[in-house]
Amino acid sequence: MKVIISRKGFDSGYGGMPSPILPDGTMLSMPIPSSGDMVKYKDIFHDGESYADIIRHLKRTNPVINQECHLDPDIRREAIKRLPGWRPAFGQIDAARSHLCNQGVGIGDLFLFFGWFRHTELFNGKLTFAGQATGFHAIYGYMQIGDIVTRPEDVPKWLESHPHARANRWTRNNAIYIAADNLSLKPELPGAGCFSFSPQLKLTKEGCSRSIWSLPDFFKDIPITYNANAWKEDGFHSAAKGQEFVLTADSNVINWLTESIFR
Repeated sequence: MKVIISRKGFDSGYGGMPSPILPDGTMLSMPIPSSGDMVKYKDIFHDGESYADIIRHLKRTNPVINQECHLDPDIRREAIKRLPGWRPAFGQIDAARSHLCNQGVGIGDLFLFFGWFRHTELFNGKLTFAGQATGFHAIYGYMQIGDIVTRPEDVPKWLESHPHARANRWTRNNAIYIAADNLSLKPELPGAGCFSFSPQLKLTKEGCSRSIWSLPDFFKDIPITYNANAWKEDGFHSAAKGQEFVLTADSNVINWLTESIFR
């Protein structure tokens, strides 16, 4: 099995703030702004509140509030209205798609989605970022590949609203990965989903900048694309560039997944 540690959501360049961990532990990854897409932050909802309003609570001056966004990976069922047959999906294009192909990523392989997060709290009834920390990298969701759409004529009706199903993207090296029905490592779990925060999902090493991760020592012996020579004295210095960090899972990685990530 290939495992892809996949960078997604707001960062300092796109969105300009961390995605929120809500007071109940919900890790709400904010999709990046994208003028080429149709969905706006006001169209996406969690627990009856739009993403636009959530962003406004946390950073009133954020210029993305009224913009379109790239809802991808699309793994949270309740985010927008769905057609019958909907399944979680994730699209990739151009160099990142080529990288996945070159690494042999295919059906049965597993995406672990991570991003920049910060805890929030309710203060006088208003959602606000908690404390003074600037946030950290954490794994917030996953998707095991059950199918891959590589041609526009193969896009099913329920997938037509996905941003990577738009006609202009099929003129490039584009694909849409569709979730498996169940997670093979733990068949009682669906093939894709989002996590509630727990400490084992945090990648950033305590007291370090968010790109310095605390990974188990066995990862030192596992090549991870984009991250050659990443191990330093103070931890794993994750690459600043690149979206898809691909590794081949050995028994140690499988145990880490089943006992820590999906426990």
